[in-house]
Amino acid sequence: MIDFSHLQDFLAPVSKTLLNEDEPYEPLQIGSSIDLYEEDHIPDLDAADIVLLGAGETRGTGLPNGRTDTPDVVRREFYRLFHWHQDVRLADAGNVLGGRSLADAYAALKSVVTELVDAGKTVIILGGSHDLTYAQYQAYAMKKYIIEVTVADALIDLQETSPVRSQNFLFSMFMEQPNYIRHYNHIGFQSYFVQPRMLETLDKLRFDCFRLGKVRENLEEIEPVLRNTDLFSVDINMIKHTDAPASSLSPNGFSGEEACALSRYAGMSAQLSTYGIYGYNPDKDKDDLTAKQIAQMLWYFMDGRSVKNKEAQLADREAFLEFHIAFTDIDTVFLKSKKTGRWWMQLPDKSFVPCAYSDYLLASNNEVPERWLRSQERL
Repeated sequence: MIDFSHLQDFLAPVSKTLLNEDEPYEPLQIGSSIDLYEEDHIPDLDAADIVLLGAGETRGTGLPNGRTDTPDVVRREFYRLFHWHQDVRLADAGNVLGGRSLADAYAALKSVVTELVDAGKTVIILGGSHDLTYAQYQAYAMKKYIIEVTVADALIDLQETSPVRSQNFLFSMFMEQPNYIRHYNHIGFQSYFVQPRMLETLDKLRFDCFRLGKVRENLEEIEPVLRNTDLFSVDINMIKHTDAPASSLSPNGFSGEEACALSRYAGMSAQLSTYGIYGYNPDKDKDDLTAKQIAQMLWYFMDGRSVKNKEAQLADREAFLEFHIAFTDIDTVFLKSKKTGRWWMQLPDKSFVPCAYSDYLLASNNEVPERWLRSQERL
């Protein structure tokens, strides 16, 4: 059971201005069904599958006393959407208090997320600046959970010499000892923003980086990456400016539809337990279009979670089609889910990793799938 009285030390209730008292939500809108933390009501977090958590901290961008109302702006749009997934129960734990320093803000977010993840909940963090990903990771490190991390960002925030926390937080995550990152994936980087030697360093660590253009060629290839992810962090600068006006980094990026598809893939993962969306500044938005975009990404995450609830366990072999294949003198097994059509492939240690249909086709043609090779190298 989650001790909410303990969590209250770190949380503020959801603003009453979001409750739409003058125009009540319709019965099937999310705002009418979500169990949220109000001044006079404590949510039943034990009954929830997904817990929303606001974290408007922005001091990591170098701005003193930086804090935005980002979570509430996104909530306003999200609550207006219709709840199609009755098998997915939602709760809103309110907003994490900032504290006197950035370190205090990290500590508060880490404490709340740790308790929720430890209770088996999936946590959606509405940020705040992207450096809050570090506190998101610390929630796992606190419990010594060894995890796979995936970040979707046009940039790679690994600038060791930068004094701005939001530009160097990945360095802390990678170099901190003891380290609990089993593997790291970076999705959607834009090459002209990234120092080439930085990519060489990440490759030497056997980390996987996927260039924007490569991902957009076949978005479905990223689904297995997110299926194997525990922590997913998104900076809204991955979305092109026309689809997210508050994202002013580049005219290029993922489309709004592609961002929703990535969010859905994340929701389909049985392994993923935290999903942070960062970098949204309402002051830069036009007609709240970016807030609407994020809200719809959350809706698609729920859609993916509904699919995940229908997926069978790998141990239930009756729920899968089994294909035995030999490629380059290696005998292996591919599994295809009868319920969702997703694929897994077997490694030499007999463990299974998520894969795509394209990996099965390569193996059928006596070629070694790169995903199999990279997984084997990491073993």
